[in-house]
Amino acid sequence: MQYRLSDADLFLFNEGKLKEAYRHFGSHLEKDDKGKILGVRFTVYAPNAEIVSVVGDFNNWDSRAHVLEKTDDFGVFSLFVPAVSEWIRYKYCLLTKQNQTLFKADPFAFFADDRPETSSKVYDIDGFLWHDDDYLSKRRVKDHNQSPLAIYEVHLGSWMTKPDGSFHKYNELVDYLIPYVKEHGFTHIEIMPIIEHPLDESWGYQGTGYYAATSRYGVPKDFMYFVDRCHQEGLGVIVDWVPGHICKDAHGLHLFDGSTLYEYHDEEIRENKGWGTVNLDLGKGITKSYLLSNADFWIEYFHIDGFRIDAVSNILYYLGNSALGINEGAVTFLKALNYFIKDKDHSLLMFAEDSTTFPKLTFPVDEGGIGFDYKWNMGWMNDTLKYFEKDPIYRKYHHNLLTFGMVYNYSERFILPLSHDEVVHGKKSLVDKMPGDYWQKFANFRLLIGLLFTHPGKKLLFMGGEFAQMHEWKDKEELDWLLLNYPMHAQVNRFVKDTLKVYNYHPPLFELDYDPSGFFWIDADNGKQSILSFARKAKSDDELMVIVFNMTPVTYPKFILGVPKAGVYEEVLCSDKEIYGGSGQYNGIPLSSFPKTIHHQENAIELVVGPLSISILKYQVERS
Repeated sequence: MQYRLSDADLFLFNEGKLKEAYRHFGSHLEKDDKGKILGVRFTVYAPNAEIVSVVGDFNNWDSRAHVLEKTDDFGVFSLFVPAVSEWIRYKYCLLTKQNQTLFKADPFAFFADDRPETSSKVYDIDGFLWHDDDYLSKRRVKDHNQSPLAIYEVHLGSWMTKPDGSFHKYNELVDYLIPYVKEHGFTHIEIMPIIEHPLDESWGYQGTGYYAATSRYGVPKDFMYFVDRCHQEGLGVIVDWVPGHICKDAHGLHLFDGSTLYEYHDEEIRENKGWGTVNLDLGKGITKSYLLSNADFWIEYFHIDGFRIDAVSNILYYLGNSALGINEGAVTFLKALNYFIKDKDHSLLMFAEDSTTFPKLTFPVDEGGIGFDYKWNMGWMNDTLKYFEKDPIYRKYHHNLLTFGMVYNYSERFILPLSHDEVVHGKKSLVDKMPGDYWQKFANFRLLIGLLFTHPGKKLLFMGGEFAQMHEWKDKEELDWLLLNYPMHAQVNRFVKDTLKVYNYHPPLFELDYDPSGFFWIDADNGKQSILSFARKAKSDDELMVIVFNMTPVTYPKFILGVPKAGVYEEVLCSDKEIYGGSGQYNGIPLSSFPKTIHHQENAIELVVGPLSISILKYQVERS
């Protein structure tokens, strides 16, 4: 059963245009007409190797037993091994042209042995029965830009653990995580990297097996089941994907055949010394084919709804340093990636985690852009947290930190991230960043959540933020669920749920996120009182909401606020209600406007503005 890639496929692979390389490379079970397993075909690309053999449980890891045949001058080696079945562990043994002997995991393996073991495993990736046609059909007709998009970012290993501290499997988490996320009102789950990786502490950002859903949490079909169940419950699944850099462990892609096969040859731009990783050369044809095929693989086999691309700044510029110049090969790859995915299915979502000012990241490739759907607004995140960390007595001097983001808000389609990066490495948890005593910390935290869900842009919140976890994220332990037994944490959790309900139900808070007509300031300049107010509107002129923030502990029982329309304004949410842990200063009855020119508006309302509070007011036409 000799196997050889066609000349056309070899050409496409070398040019970076082979989109289904996983169907050619790796280990593939071969079956007869009745489905009986005959054996396994192993195929690997290793042009710098003189001899390649496959070693594993089936041959006592003897490198002489099964030597692969070199099928062409390009560097592809292949061999069919009879009587090998699913779950068998294996590696490739490569004798390089430099006379090195390397033992490597399969770059295209569909499964891997559980750490600390580093072998690949033969796995039957086919045959899962999906039940998400209805969800996919609805996704393909949805305009995500004009719909609610609230992402719950999750690290599967530490969201919840078993009593003995071990990990839940993908298929075990569905009964806990999915109802929890739905109950809160999030629309998507974003999962931190689940490509195979050797070190738990890397959180998946230093991968070795891009085609293998990590064995920490079960087998690949367990993850298929997880996604299928999410889709049946109306939840999208985004995976965190790391195409820019790889783990340096000896069994991985790094120096795969003794040469810089997938990475840069130039050490100066190859080595990410701060991260201990190496950069993939995204300008190489084979690297492009490897990664484009990998994106296709996750879409085809796992039905994922999109990718969050990690460390885009490190891709756009050599080593993430703009002084070293734009990495044109990598930029071309990002364009090709986004174009390919949108051409495959326009409803798939692409997110760029980028801290640079590189232009047009979220513009279509055909319009000179990079082609992402959304860019993380790192500027908004940094300015907002910097503001909230200040004692309220000093906030009046830093009022512009809250308003500056709107200056550039429509330059890209932004997502507002309060992610895992903000609650690790001594940065403190979100609630612990807040100044003041215990009560004030939670009042400030409610303000932060209120700003997140009312400011233009889609939303992302890292797990634990929904109940104000006090400690930083601990990747080796589950979330501090015990805190929900404490009144203030339970109350702030209720506030997050209710805020998400308001967000999901009211089109002014999401429908025109990326249209300047959907937002206007009422008073952006009241730094003296640290009160901020703006309006959000939907496509319908009568769908209007007014949002008021008081960033100090001072209460204003009769605050006069300009409003854009004559009518009635009903407070649909106030963070200072007692049910949320507040002091009880809120507006319990609808507020009728009266003629008065203030805040550049011709009408006004008189309202109670509680201490360290947000009020969301819904406009209604006053009926005679």
